[in-house]
Amino acid sequence: MTGARFGDLDVGAGPTRIAKIETFRVPPRWLFVRVETHDGAVGWGEASLEGHAEAVDGAFASLRERFIGADANNIEDVWQVAYRAGFYRGGPVLMSALSGLDQALWDLKGRRLGVPVWQLLGGQVRDRVPVYAWIGGDRPDEVGEAAKARLAQGFKAVKMNATSDVCRLEGAQVFAEALERVQTVKDQGLDVGVDFHGRLHKPMAKQLIAALEPLNPLFIEEPLLSEHVEAIVQISKLTHLPIALGERLYSRWDFKPFLEAAAVDIIQPDLSHAGGLSECRRIAAMAEAYDVGVAPHCPLGPMALAACFQLAVSTPNFVIQEMSLGIHYNVGHDLLSYMTNPEVFDVTDGMVAALQGPGLGVEIDEAMVREAAKDAPTWRNPVWRGQDGSVREW
Repeated sequence: MTGARFGDLDVGAGPTRIAKIETFRVPPRWLFVRVETHDGAVGWGEASLEGHAEAVDGAFASLRERFIGADANNIEDVWQVAYRAGFYRGGPVLMSALSGLDQALWDLKGRRLGVPVWQLLGGQVRDRVPVYAWIGGDRPDEVGEAAKARLAQGFKAVKMNATSDVCRLEGAQVFAEALERVQTVKDQGLDVGVDFHGRLHKPMAKQLIAALEPLNPLFIEEPLLSEHVEAIVQISKLTHLPIALGERLYSRWDFKPFLEAAAVDIIQPDLSHAGGLSECRRIAAMAEAYDVGVAPHCPLGPMALAACFQLAVSTPNFVIQEMSLGIHYNVGHDLLSYMTNPEVFDVTDGMVAALQGPGLGVEIDEAMVREAAKDAPTWRNPVWRGQDGSVREW
């Protein structure tokens, strides 16, 4: 093999060597990645980290220095070098950058070979992917209308907030409206996951979980913040409801203590935060050994969701996929905006058919991406405050 050596990475100018790594900050809050090789092959990925696009974009400076000239076919070697050679590793920023690069390399390789990425991951274990969508609303009538809209889109399952504002210790009567909202959605014939967002202090979380048990939600998500491993272990022993978490975990090592403690039933790695397809398939395989299901987190854009579907089609312990269909974030762009083949995400009877196109299976309108990136607004996570004025979890 010819070419100069950059550390332990062979670089050169052959046809499959990386010639360009471009990033595009686009509305509503996404960071797209485009990788091109010397022979003109292109792959797209998504390194979106909501509210921190500039930080992730900055992390690509070192990735360009390291991987321009590297062989795009060697996805695992690129992953290992990107993760390990910088000495400091992990965390949301570095792992999101690596996720976008990894997705783009898988997309590029699948396109070069003319097959969906799920073929490269061992082939399909299912031909349709169960999906769910988010619904908002604080009042029962609001969530009822949102549930009707999701039914009309073809969904059979949704996810909603558990509660908007609960202090560290209050009487259980504050949960009455939360229970009514869940029941309203279930009365429409929908399964419903309930997302706590880590907003509740442990005594309140225990009470709300107990109150929800007769309603049998699909799962309860982030009953506490994921940094409280020991408390989540305690809660897992108090309920029969499935516990889901993982959107704020960034590697297999972050998931390891939850699996070892048998504290979770469903893990939710985000393929744009947790090392891309390469790492998330390892996380999924590790979870399978503990009889834990996988339901990837994805309130993001088309490449992120397409990557999730590639994992879903080829992963035995996959259970259900989140998708943000029709959510515009008040800026006029949504999941389908940058695609020229939006029909691949059509929902029928609560499922999306396995994507059949090469690579990740979505076709990106490159001209639109480049135009949108010229004047993309800066997006920041809103700050929520409770009635007492103190900061609440988003």
